[in-house]
Amino acid sequence: MFAVLKTGGKQYRVATGDVLRVEKLACEAGEKIQFNDVMMIGGDKVTVGAPLIDGAAVQADVIDQIRGEKLIHFVKRRRKHGSQRTKGHRQYLTLLRITDILEKGADKSGVKVAIGAGSAPAAKAAPKKAAAKKADVKKAVPATASKEDKIADAALNGTRPANLLDAPRGGKADDLKKIAGVGPKLEGLLHENGVFHFDQISAWGPEEIAYMDDKLSFKGRIERDGWIDQAKQFAAEQE
Repeated sequence: MFAVLKTGGKQYRVATGDVLRVEKLACEAGEKIQFNDVMMIGGDKVTVGAPLIDGAAVQADVIDQIRGEKLIHFVKRRRKHGSQRTKGHRQYLTLLRITDILEKGADKSGVKVAIGAGSAPAAKAAPKKAAAKKADVKKAVPATASKEDKIADAALNGTRPANLLDAPRGGKADDLKKIAGVGPKLEGLLHENGVFHFDQISAWGPEEIAYMDDKLSFKGRIERDGWIDQAKQFAAEQE
């Protein structure tokens, strides 16, 4: 059985067990929510709403509140010499797992109804950048989450490296600017995130790289510039 639901101005075709990302909803990780805007239910018999199906609903568990990939667009003003710039944006999203599709009787379920963050008066505002710096780790999947939920979370957010430090060893950090593509500003960001030495970078795997890409807001930069190989070389020269 599948259903077509509407949320955040978009339509999604879902089935039980599906994991999907939707526009940010006013809910917390671990909550169960319900979508009442169901436009179609399919299976042995197909039911199409006009435009919605009365009493139908889709229920889901909230895995986490996340952010999508960074999108870059170029802005150029006509007849404004030198007035050009690029802007980046990362959309706030909610990661869900579909648990049940109800053909009728949804109004009696008692589950929290899903409300988009943009339309709910009581919805929480997007976190400020200053608050984001204080959080070293993204909100984790609940301890009771299934193995599939944890895999989905790791694929989207990466894994925080276990070798991050509060301060450089011996009070002196390595010159990370030796790595191609790392300048003073990026070196400062690495220090803010607990990276001070070449051997820390050389020990990262794919999930740690995905995490640091997200923290530095440079999607794919670490692998594209070959940070790991360079860090291994510089670490070996220090020994």
